[in-house]
Amino acid sequence: MADITLYELPGCPFCAKVRSKLDELDLEYDIIEVPRTHGDRTEVENVSGQTGVPVITDEANGVDGMNESDDIVEYLEETYGERAT
Repeated sequence: MADITLYELPGCPFCAKVRSKLDELDLEYDIIEVPRTHGDRTEVENVSGQTGVPVITDEANGVDGMNESDDIVEYLEETYGERAT
């Protein structure tokens, strides 16, 4: 099990943006696909307090339920990218 978990909806362009960054940085991560219906997204709501995706958790850095694709990509770059060194 990886430290990073991505909650996503297949076909979501914002989720794809986050996946691309995770792959670009060659990070290991787990994926949890959320249901299409917001009312059925209890697992992601429990993690992040809302039902939108993408959402990530990063156990290694104490990140629980970060949302907004731009914020996630920036976090990943700052934490794991070239700027992190």
